[in-house]
Amino acid sequence: MPSPYVPIVLSILVAVGFAVATLLLTRLIHPRKYNQVKLEPYECGIEATSDARDRYSIRYYLVAMLFLIFDVETVFMFPWAVVFDQLLLFGLIEMFVFIGILVVGYYYAWQKGALEWV
Repeated sequence: MPSPYVPIVLSILVAVGFAVATLLLTRLIHPRKYNQVKLEPYECGIEATSDARDRYSIRYYLVAMLFLIFDVETVFMFPWAVVFDQLLLFGLIEMFVFIGILVVGYYYAWQKGALEWV
């Protein structure tokens, strides 16, 4: 085995060994006392009113996806702000185009009713 790969193989072996050892150790020392409260699907103290496999409206997932998309897109503004003084006018115009595309996408989602909860 070539010597550059030895640290990679060792790292993989340590990671797998740690995972297996942790799982085996917890299996050996975990408490085996089961009671009615621990066997319930929720331990928050509130009685479950319906089945956990109920159907949810697709709008919930739409809003979640839109949040992720717009949140990730705004994260791209941070590197731009860091090197703003080097980009000058070109960087400013590019950011206006970027923000314009975000605003158009937001407006489109708003007009299609994707942001409505009910």
